Amino acid sequence: QFGLIGSPEGHAIGRQAVQESLVLLKNNGGVLPLKPKANILVAGIAADDVAQQAGGWSITWQGTDVPKRGFPNATSIWSGIDQAVRAGGGTATYSPTGAYSAKPDVAIVVFGETPYAEFMGDRPTLEYAPGDKNDVALLRKLKAAGIPVVAVFLSGRPMWVNAELNASDAFVAAFLPGSEGAGVADVLFAGKDGKPVHDFRGKLSFSWPKRPDQYVLNARDPNYDPLFKFGYGLTYADRAVVGSLDETRPAGMAVDAGGVFFTKGRVPEAWSLSLGEGDRGSTRIVGNSGRSPGGALTIAGIDRNAQEDARRFTWTGTREADVRIEANAPLDIAREANGELSMIVQFRMDAKPVSAVALSMASPGKTAA
Repeated sequence: QFGLIGSPEGHAIGRQAVQESLVLLKNNGGVLPLKPKANILVAGIAADDVAQQAGGWSITWQGTDVPKRGFPNATSIWSGIDQAVRAGGGTATYSPTGAYSAKPDVAIVVFGETPYAEFMGDRPTLEYAPGDKNDVALLRKLKAAGIPVVAVFLSGRPMWVNAELNASDAFVAAFLPGSEGAGVADVLFAGKDGKPVHDFRGKLSFSWPKRPDQYVLNARDPNYDPLFKFGYGLTYADRAVVGSLDETRPAGMAVDAGGVFFTKGRVPEAWSLSLGEGDRGSTRIVGNSGRSPGGALTIAGIDRNAQEDARRFTWTGTREADVRIEANAPLDIAREANGELSMIVQFRMDAKPVSAVALSMASPGKTAA
């Protein structure tokens, strides 16, 4: 009966599912529930992105490139928060970057995995966003400003987020709330009487990893040592405190750039950028500028969309030189050869090269140009 699709009853059931599936991992100091009459800052681009809430297999295979109009009558997490705060007499401001003019009483940062389905979502480790630390940087910035931080994490699976947990006062695993983002606000905020309207009822259906290489983590296995056990989930009655967590990435662990090898003028962690010059060797670049051993190739930071978010490479053409983006540990990209993947490089040519320029990939004993 297609007439039932999009019915008020259907939306209500979906919203209830969101309310009951949120898992409270951390609530130090009893930051939650929030008072709706407060000045609330909502940050993170995921806060107003229904497609990211929905995940893969939503409208399209991977759930990507779906505009807001693709989810008619859906509510984003931000819209739900805005509605709840307005109803409570408070003020809610949405700033994707976390910028604010008046210091807020609390910040809600919504972040997490971008949509994926099978294959594109495969990762060699459990680390969240190994090649992009903007989310944890935002959490740390707000916390350093003395603002209580509530993290709302969107993901299709438990992930190693020790750094993000450390940078948050409260941490909610929201998984994928789909079209009913307003259900998140239903649980985060108290009523006008200051008491919770909806308590946290969600429990972990998978163990939560303590390390990024904790691939086998089953409750009945010997030496079971998760960060949060299977079935874990705090309620508002709990007073448990999550202490400081180890953020150390195990040495020699598989490299995972999440498909990104160079962005905003930098390479991901566990990768390196070098300027090479034939038999003269190479120079590893640490800052924004540098040169190859003989000076045939130089690098400098330039502004593209933001301050020093791109790099300019200048080649004299006097001798062979190369820009190298190298993994510091073994990297298996065999699976990429089986999918419809392309390598995308955005560049601008300021002057025509005086000699041949090639793009190549190499591993010991093998080179493809």
